[in-house]
Amino acid sequence: MPAANDDLRALIRTIPDFPKPGVQFRDITTLLLDAQGFASAVDRLAPPVLRPDLIAGIDARGFVFAAALALHLGTGLLLIRKDGKLPGKTIAEDYALEYGSDRLAMHVDACTPDAKVLLVDDLIATGGTALAAVRLLKRAGAQVIGAAFVIDLPDLGGAERLRAEGVEVHTLLAFEGE
Repeated sequence: MPAANDDLRALIRTIPDFPKPGVQFRDITTLLLDAQGFASAVDRLAPPVLRPDLIAGIDARGFVFAAALALHLGTGLLLIRKDGKLPGKTIAEDYALEYGSDRLAMHVDACTPDAKVLLVDDLIATGGTALAAVRLLKRAGAQVIGAAFVIDLPDLGGAERLRAEGVEVHTLLAFEGE
C-alpha cells in the first residue's frame, strides 16, 4: 500500500545546494503546476473538524495555499507579511533567523478578538517564522486553532516547537534528514 500523500511527494522537486551548499530545497512550484495535485493538497490541508473563521497565510508561498484553502472552506484570508509591505496601521513581531532577525506584520484590524484562525504555510523548518506569526495573531486577540503545512522538515524541529506552544500542527509530507 502506498504511503500517505506519495502522489504529492512525487510532485515536489528537490533542488540540491540551494540557497547554499548542503541544503536540499523542497520546491513546491512543481506541485502548483499540477492542477489535480494542487487541488488535492488544498483538500488535504483542510482541517477535518476545526472550522476557522479566518485562514492566515505567511508571506509569500504560504499565501498560495492559504488563499486556496480560504476559498475551499468559505473563510476570509488574513495576510501576514514581511514588515513594511502593508499599508495602514499594523502590529509587528520580530523573530530570529540563522544570521540576524526579521519582522512579520499584519493589519491591526485584520481579525476580531477571539476569531478562530488557522495558520498556513508551504513548509515548516525551524519554526521561527510560524512561531512569530502565532505570537502576532495572539497579540491581536485571535485563537490560533492550528497550523497546517504542506511540508515538514522534522529534523529541524519547527513542528515540535509549535506543539510545545500549544498549537496543533497538521502536515502532509515529511522530508527526513534535511
